[in-house]
Amino acid sequence: MVQIIFSGLMIPFAGTALGAALVLFMKKELGGSTTKILSGFAAGVMVAASIWSLLIPSIEQSAGMGRLSFIPAVVGFGVGMMFLLFLDTVTPHMHPDQSVEGPPSRFSKQTMMVLAITLHNIPEGMSVGILYAGWMTGNKSISLAAAFSLAIGIAIQNFPEGAIVSVPLHGNGWSRKKAFAYGVLSGVVEPVAGAITIVLASFIIPIMPYLLSFAAGAMMYVVVDELVPEMSEGDHSNKGTIAFMIGFCLMMTLDVALG
Repeated sequence: MVQIIFSGLMIPFAGTALGAALVLFMKKELGGSTTKILSGFAAGVMVAASIWSLLIPSIEQSAGMGRLSFIPAVVGFGVGMMFLLFLDTVTPHMHPDQSVEGPPSRFSKQTMMVLAITLHNIPEGMSVGILYAGWMTGNKSISLAAAFSLAIGIAIQNFPEGAIVSVPLHGNGWSRKKAFAYGVLSGVVEPVAGAITIVLASFIIPIMPYLLSFAAGAMMYVVVDELVPEMSEGDHSNKGTIAFMIGFCLMMTLDVALG
């Protein structure tokens, strides 16, 4: 069981590492249209994952509450969004459009860009961790296939995120190897966050519905606050919207077909 869980937590990280490896081969930076497409795709995957992999199971596990079964989903979702809002507020980071958020710091632009992607990855790692924790503890509404499908979906959308970190770093003068290393580093937080979530969840099984919706809220915060603005930035284009549709349908298909 330990090997299965470890492998599951490392799948999303592998997606980030493979994406970061593109810097070793690409000769130019990502264009504005490419960034829109990648952001839209990631947003679609995360929205579908939040609904099918997290919110729906949260409500199903609260069925014994009758008409009040929505309460754990609503409470957890709200707390999850507030948690990411807190991290977003106290962590200095930079977006692809060069805008800086968080408290004043002496961090370089490159470091703050890595921190921005790291913030994205925390809820993703938590989401994978909570599903594996549910399967590990014998939760009947969470299967190993569901946890695996979420890990695969997150890994797919992490692939472009790895490139979004490493390629601009190389464009700003960093060596390819150093840019690759920082791109990989931005994804390390995912298996760590997943492992911590599993440890905590094993002790607080009764509030599993709240944890599921908490992870969903954290992921949706990233979508609304980061990815949607990035896919809509600049001149009007439908590329980000189409990429969102593809990402959403892909993640929904994975979850329903495998979960």
